[in-house]
Amino acid sequence: MTAPDQITPDDQPAATTTDAEAGTRADAEAAVGTDDLARQLEEQRDRYLRLAAEYDNHRRRSQRERAEAGGKAQADLVKHLVDALDDLARFAHVDPATTDATTIVEGVAMVERKLLKTLGNAGLQIVDPVDQPFDPALHEALGTEPAQSRDADHLVARVYQPGYVFAGQLLRPARVVVRQYNG
Repeated sequence: MTAPDQITPDDQPAATTTDAEAGTRADAEAAVGTDDLARQLEEQRDRYLRLAAEYDNHRRRSQRERAEAGGKAQADLVKHLVDALDDLARFAHVDPATTDATTIVEGVAMVERKLLKTLGNAGLQIVDPVDQPFDPALHEALGTEPAQSRDADHLVARVYQPGYVFAGQLLRPARVVVRQYNG
């Protein structure tokens, strides 16, 4: 036998690894970790691209649907206005020698009522503010006239041209004359 302080190769443990083998194993584990991170990054990038494409498709579809809805609403309004247009065409082609002025005026008044009814059903409101307080958001003052009392101050005296509001939006202000008390 050998001396107790000498170790022979048979006595060394078999499971020891060298520094080179440990480095190779760490490199392999790092490569596996890097591959996993790259795969996760690619999955997230793919999710992002799909989500961006889905959003873009939704935006385009919404724009197209809004345009179609607007077109349908306009077509529906025009469909209702065609009747009044036909009535106007009849009056434009009457023989003035055989038709008196009263008949033409009554016919035009009927067409006006028909148009106003159709547009009113579509949401048009007429601003005709006689004897109401002047409102600069709805009225345009073209002039003033004297008021007889303090109570009549800043009230609309006359309307030169009515205003129109459609769906809460002012299309045209009413053009008015406003009373002013100077007492």
